[in-house]
Amino acid sequence: MSALFTRTDAELGEFSLRPVDPPADAALLHRWVTHPKAVFWLMQDCDLPAVEKEFTRIAADPFHDAYLGLHNGTPAFLAERYDPAHRELVGIHAAQPGDVGMHFLSAPTDTPVHGFTLAVITTVMEMLFDDPATCRIVVEPDARNTAVHALNKAVGFEVQRTVSLPSKDAYLSTCTRDQFLAARGEN
Repeated sequence: MSALFTRTDAELGEFSLRPVDPPADAALLHRWVTHPKAVFWLMQDCDLPAVEKEFTRIAADPFHDAYLGLHNGTPAFLAERYDPAHRELVGIHAAQPGDVGMHFLSAPTDTPVHGFTLAVITTVMEMLFDDPATCRIVVEPDARNTAVHALNKAVGFEVQRTVSLPSKDAYLSTCTRDQFLAARGEN
């Protein structure tokens, strides 16, 4: 599958995203989402067929998309885009036209690269804002996930409030295009 979006990071190289191919990518994604470092992805107990089934469900959902992220051509992260008016936050967040929900996961590694996860979230944000219809990105990270809160703040997210979701208490956070550009020093 060809890349839908590509970004070059001056220090770390090329980052690209393509749609997840559930049958082809399930084994790789299973290793990632069941790894102890992916505890906040909430798929720790899933077997391989359950992971493939979940990503097949996402692929068929008109309000939800999953993307495999590549770093210099090698699978390295996962991203999801969803419509918060129809998924995840229905009845919790008053979605506005142009709102887009997002999740991301950097693949577990034994050799972390400084700045890698910030480059991943920046790539995902750029991909989402590349669509002119996207006005604001909405996330709902687990309230205990301090690492992602720091990353979210670094790219311009502001916590709106804590919300109770079926699987977690989460920090409902939003980032407009202007907030993202300001966080990157681009006005």
